[in-house]
Amino acid sequence: MKSLHQSLHSKLTLGGILITLGIIYGDIGTSPLYVMKAIIGLHSINADVVLGGVSCIFWTLTLQTTVKYVLITLSADNNGEGGIFALYALVKRTKVKWLIIPAIIGGSSLLADGIITPPISVSSAIEGIRTFYPYLNTVPIVIGILFALFTIQQFGTRLVGKFFAPMMLIWFGMLGILGFIQVVNHIEVFKAINPYYAYHLLSIHPEGFYVLGFVFLCTTGAEALYSDMGHCGRKNIRISWIFVKTTLVLNYFGQAAYLIQHEGETLYSLGGKSGNPFYLIMADWFQPIGIVIATMAAVIASQALISGSFTLINEAMRLNFWPKVKIKYPTELKGQLYIPSINWLLFAGCVMVVLHFEESSNMEAAYGLAIILCMIMTTLLLNFFMILKRVSWYIILPLISVYLAIEFSFLIANLNKFQHGGYVTLFIALALIGIMTTWFLAKQISKNYTRFVKIDSYKKVLAELSADMTIPKYATHLVYMTNASRIDEIEEKVMYSILQKRPKRADLYWFVHVNILSEPYKTEYKVTEIIKDDLFRIDFNLGFREPTKINLMFKEVLKDMVQNGEVDVTSRYESLNKNNILGDFKFVLSEKFLSNDSDLLWHEKVIMNTYFYIKKLSLSEEKAFGLDSSSVKIEQFPMVLHPPEKIHLNRIN
Repeated sequence: MKSLHQSLHSKLTLGGILITLGIIYGDIGTSPLYVMKAIIGLHSINADVVLGGVSCIFWTLTLQTTVKYVLITLSADNNGEGGIFALYALVKRTKVKWLIIPAIIGGSSLLADGIITPPISVSSAIEGIRTFYPYLNTVPIVIGILFALFTIQQFGTRLVGKFFAPMMLIWFGMLGILGFIQVVNHIEVFKAINPYYAYHLLSIHPEGFYVLGFVFLCTTGAEALYSDMGHCGRKNIRISWIFVKTTLVLNYFGQAAYLIQHEGETLYSLGGKSGNPFYLIMADWFQPIGIVIATMAAVIASQALISGSFTLINEAMRLNFWPKVKIKYPTELKGQLYIPSINWLLFAGCVMVVLHFEESSNMEAAYGLAIILCMIMTTLLLNFFMILKRVSWYIILPLISVYLAIEFSFLIANLNKFQHGGYVTLFIALALIGIMTTWFLAKQISKNYTRFVKIDSYKKVLAELSADMTIPKYATHLVYMTNASRIDEIEEKVMYSILQKRPKRADLYWFVHVNILSEPYKTEYKVTEIIKDDLFRIDFNLGFREPTKINLMFKEVLKDMVQNGEVDVTSRYESLNKNNILGDFKFVLSEKFLSNDSDLLWHEKVIMNTYFYIKKLSLSEEKAFGLDSSSVKIEQFPMVLHPPEKIHLNRIN
């Protein structure tokens, strides 16, 4: 698998570049729809603001997107996969425990961005219709498009994906041509490449620094670009970015050239309610075509964020950051998945954003605050990745310092948006951080209070139980899922279940352990015979992006073992055995509940009560492991945390 991912990153093909255009650049590619409009706002057009703004955009795309993400961060791949959780899985090897904090904050912020990107992209595109119908209410149209987009997720994006690449090629071609038409007659606008104009805006203009909050919108898709690296390969992204950045820069400078020609006017006076420089630079005859292409590109941008959110939640589940939820695999395409609960939660969030803000200009205030937090967290994790790779400190220190300075500047500028709508995405991010933190801490608390025993102490009694005909047979094959990472250990509650909670006689006992690896794609297993012909243990080593289908995997392992003559799975009942009937399998899962005997600290009480409440809403254990519910027995076990002191009683006659 490793060589496959290495070839993906070393392979450069025209087809790969086209697919990259369709998958990777949706978010960052639709930024010209709203960035220059946000910078100008309701103010009169000022040449200094326009030149300073476009200079800031150019250097943000260069330093933030090109250097940090395309050149540096794409090198931090986890067996070909990117994204903040893939990066965390890599740097986890440094054993620095607090790195969990930037991972959770970054992942939550990226998910929050997935709720604001579809509404702002689709709204910005649809509002172009107001050129022809100035008083049109676009809210129902936007919600209708979003509903259609979220509905088709369940069918997979394979067919739609084939449409994405040529559509985005048309989109970027249109961006470049529209920009070129404007700058060819006003070539002097390229003087804004000089960083002096950016410095002049930030230092001289009264509100210049806060313009950074809107400038930042031009690079918001950089984090999504890193997250989708596994679909396309590093080389294809780096080469295609040259074309993408060229068309983006041409369009931004084209909009700037147009605006400078109308200094002193306002966007409203130039185009009414649809006063967006993106549409204003189009010829009148081309505007209807431009609106259709922009809407298509906005839908593709939204699709990329939705697919990315599914991948992110899947990784979070495997890393114990998120409750178990139902996952569907609509196509055979590697890595393509559909999570119904997340899909409709995202849709509900998008609808609330559209209803709350109504206009894309209002959404601009909410956009950016969450994603800059994600970028800062990626920088922190990147620091430890470079330490892991033994990069010299005199390279790491200035590099990380420069990017933290840039990103904290963006954060401060974006904080100005808080009261204007930024609180929405921040609130969503905080809610997601709360869920991830609670789930992770509860799992840690549970792990700390799980007691393990040595299997050697029970070998004799298990062998005798298996042969004890006075006890009714519970199952031919009895299977327990275990969290014990050591082969010679098992949870005390498992032995209690077999020996005391109604003794369970079986011909064969199986302990199954699932180990989630720090790499994305791996499916390995190991079989250990603990008691000859009586007790086996199977360890599955699965990548954090692999589906956990234990029912199917267990059957494959048994098939392999039968072929090798390691085990006989036919029924041990005489009449069934001579007719080669397969024995029955019974899976036993334990479901914990918080015991009344627990003596919890206040914060543990909050964490554990919240955990058990969320657990009720999440997927059951048998469905999470992909087991057939007809062959599963759920046993309730009390979880006793901080058991109270021994009670001393005096007996009286």
